[in-house]
Amino acid sequence: MTGMHVAFDLSFTHTEGRWARPGSWVGRAFPDVGMFQEIAVTAERAGMHLLFFGDGSGIPDTWRGSIDPAVEWGVQWPRQDMSPFIAAMAAATRDIGFGLTYSSTFMHPFYVARLLNSLDHVTAGRIAFNVVASSRSADAANYGFDQLLEHGLRYERMEEFIDVCQALWDSVPAEAIVMDRQTGRFADPTKVAAISHEGEFFRVKGPLSTMPSPQGRPVLVQAGNSPRGIAASAKFADVVFGFGGPLSSQQRHRRMLDEALVSEGRDPDAVGILWATQVIVGRTAEEASARRDAVLEYWSEDAVGAYISHNAGFDFSTVPDRIVLGELAESIRAAHATPGGLVGSLVDEFGAEHEMDRAEFFEHGWRSATGLDHSVIGTPEGIADALEENFAATGSRGGYMFTTPLATPSGLADIAELLVPELARRGALAPRTPGGLLRENLRA
Repeated sequence: MTGMHVAFDLSFTHTEGRWARPGSWVGRAFPDVGMFQEIAVTAERAGMHLLFFGDGSGIPDTWRGSIDPAVEWGVQWPRQDMSPFIAAMAAATRDIGFGLTYSSTFMHPFYVARLLNSLDHVTAGRIAFNVVASSRSADAANYGFDQLLEHGLRYERMEEFIDVCQALWDSVPAEAIVMDRQTGRFADPTKVAAISHEGEFFRVKGPLSTMPSPQGRPVLVQAGNSPRGIAASAKFADVVFGFGGPLSSQQRHRRMLDEALVSEGRDPDAVGILWATQVIVGRTAEEASARRDAVLEYWSEDAVGAYISHNAGFDFSTVPDRIVLGELAESIRAAHATPGGLVGSLVDEFGAEHEMDRAEFFEHGWRSATGLDHSVIGTPEGIADALEENFAATGSRGGYMFTTPLATPSGLADIAELLVPELARRGALAPRTPGGLLRENLRA
């Protein structure tokens, strides 16, 4: 069995009350770069493989058409561009990798390809690119879009975006660089060529105006779990970011991905899934339970509504008193939002014909917003048992992307200092080569 790869998802180190809970930093506040350097050093020391940064550029405004609840309660905002923070974290570490997110829906591939090439140099080959198809209206409005692109078109644009990036990364191969000190000849021009891409969404001449980077290309991460998203993953992803939830949903995702990879002529064993897993660890079961209960004190109705509406791209304040899950999913699709996430998991659990009242729906929304619907809670030994069992049941390829609703840094530090060493003691972790490329470490 392949060992687990483990990562921290640092997309929300300070939101949803993490900045204020007991165990949070005193004398430092987001976005102090020293905070992130400290987390990076702690995670690297524990033997973790990756620090991952999701991103969104809009303040959540889907719930009741207003940013006020998100602003007031710090729901999914504020968010910084993490590329300069990664450069600072790389200077404080040697072995751990960094995953950076940009939207193929709004960004241009030449800019992103050049930036990631530069970051791969700065990190000595430790960069991953998490490419997303944006599904949030708040983000779209900031880039001049009146509405979201249709779901399928977002993935068509993503696939072309990656095609362009890959062609650009390949346009200046390592063997083109001569750097002959005797003659002063820098590179062989016969090996550097324009890509002359003309597609449905992009026109890019190229070549990329950079030196070839240590990995050649960054590790590519993609998170879609719809059939269309999985098809995109199968075309180009080196690693898939999988959503947590019922084991049956994880197994279905793994099965559909394997089938799609085979259809693309790729080896399913070579593409792991890192499952989003919220962890609340305590030295005793009682301590873990008390920490879980403390999380519940934060959430208000407006905070929950802002969270679930933003992540779906659909205003759940508009749902009726009685809800048929399949009909709600269709309404979300019609709005070009994402029918996965909360509603998708409810359809998986109860079926499309299942009917529930509004209060019951928001009870599930509350569990989704707190993350307690996909949390593993307990002692290091108990959580390690659950992860090993789940890892085997989902194909033993990939691992886990850990988050916690607890305060930063104490919640993350406990995962790194209690849980990860327990996994290492059992021999469950994949090895990490000192000073190695991220691509090599995620293949181990």
